[in-house]
Amino acid sequence: MAVIKYNEKEVQLLARLMRAEAEGEGEKGMLLVGNVGVNRVLAKCLDFKNINTVTKMVFQRPGGFESTLKSYFYQKARNVDIKLAKRSLKGERYVPATKALWFYSTKSGTCQSKWWGQWNSGIYKSHCFYAPVDSENCYI
Repeated sequence: MAVIKYNEKEVQLLARLMRAEAEGEGEKGMLLVGNVGVNRVLAKCLDFKNINTVTKMVFQRPGGFESTLKSYFYQKARNVDIKLAKRSLKGERYVPATKALWFYSTKSGTCQSKWWGQWNSGIYKSHCFYAPVDSENCYI
């Protein structure tokens, strides 16, 4: 059973987002991006109060995903990408993105302890993940 509502077009969108943001990080890296995406739809706080669909999450402006501005994002999703997206939509969660709402790629291999006031929840390969502080009342 899915943790958020979605349609087949949105499976394709999430699959393309996961690939465009983290293909070089392997399957787990892509699943971590999927976690962040699903978390943004679940969170009813901060910049995500009105993000209630996969489509709104993928194309959120401002504060959305940079990859949607690049041509690679618009390539057709592969079967492996679709399978990973469905796993994320069914609620599979992985540390350090279990409750993360943000990430960025680091070339240095180190992450800031806080980013935009939110705590670092960990690093996976070249991505730093950030979860909301408790005072933000984000229930994911």
